[in-house]
Amino acid sequence: MNFFEMVRFAVRGLVANRLRSALTTLGILIGVGSVIILVAVGNGSSKQIQDNIAKLGTNTITVMRGGGGFGARAQSRNTQGKPLTVGDAVQLSDKKSAPNVKQAAPVSNATSVCTNGSSSTTPASFIGTWPSYFEAKNTKVVKGTYFTNDDVTEGRRVAVIGKTTASDLFGEENPIGKVMRCGGIPFTIVGLTETAGSNGFLDGDSLIISPITAVQRALTGYGNISSIVVQAKSAKVQDQAQIEIESILDRSHGISNVNSRDYRLLNQASLLATTTSTTKVFTVLLGAVAAISLLVGGIGITNIMLVTVVERTREIGIRKAIGARRRAILGQFLIEATILSLVGGVLGVIVGFIGSNFMIVGVKPVIVPSSVFLAFGVSVFIGLFFGGYPASRAASLRPIEALRYE
Repeated sequence: MNFFEMVRFAVRGLVANRLRSALTTLGILIGVGSVIILVAVGNGSSKQIQDNIAKLGTNTITVMRGGGGFGARAQSRNTQGKPLTVGDAVQLSDKKSAPNVKQAAPVSNATSVCTNGSSSTTPASFIGTWPSYFEAKNTKVVKGTYFTNDDVTEGRRVAVIGKTTASDLFGEENPIGKVMRCGGIPFTIVGLTETAGSNGFLDGDSLIISPITAVQRALTGYGNISSIVVQAKSAKVQDQAQIEIESILDRSHGISNVNSRDYRLLNQASLLATTTSTTKVFTVLLGAVAAISLLVGGIGITNIMLVTVVERTREIGIRKAIGARRRAILGQFLIEATILSLVGGVLGVIVGFIGSNFMIVGVKPVIVPSSVFLAFGVSVFIGLFFGGYPASRAASLRPIEALRYE
């Protein structure tokens, strides 16, 4: 019996038990589809997080008050030492002391209720800063313009706002040139930022950015600032820029022991690398969980093929009695198992591609090509592996015992 005849016999055997074959194929389909979709979800989540971090600038370093540690230790460090000041930002902008720093911008965070007639909102972020902040944080203005260094020098009460703030205060109207009152102080809107979207629980478009002098004069008072945003000249020199920042601040704050620093740095590049590593592990775990479905499907193939062998024992005996070789019987049942897994694998890939076109738990899946080939290859291997024992058992039946079977 040649290969094509074995395939014909195998297909005829599967067609004779359509429902059983369909259910077995469904198990493989679910396994392959689950692997592709869940790995795509993990990959999509990873890319979404990376894009969000990239929007903040991958060559950005944020200086914040307080040393490392947790709990009471961190609280103690936050209340000791020198606070961050605008003077620190000026020193970090010095090209001689920090040649790898492109620019630095002080940030003073305020909290205020802003109103326009009967409409009011409390922005998630009310930031007083310099114009260099926009480039350092990759914050783009799509309507109007940025405020200028002259606005900072003169302390002009102007503001660039986010889409959510604009919608809350002005509805569908163009906010450019209009006046809102924050803490009773009027601010003229000069720009509208590009839509940033949500970042966790924080609405990135519930935003107001104003000259730091205006914010300090009207809302926070002069003195300490919340943080300093520093932009390195490129991602390649970010580590050198961080060393320069630490050197300047250590000297300015009188710090001789690095373990007693009264500030801490958040390096966007390090955060991106850590996040990428974490999400890769998460993706692998999702794929491993889905792979269990493939294992279950393989066990299903073994079960179905064993039942098939029992049901067709007499047929096997007759075929062996008239001269069918062991290789022919073994090949037929292996081909049946492989066809089941092959069809299930193909359908699973199709389902995986279809399912990855939809948003899943707020994430747009991104298919990983290797996961498709791996899932399909494993499904075929499962057919051969789990179909091997039933096929071997069928081929090992003695003709006389098979013929006596009822």
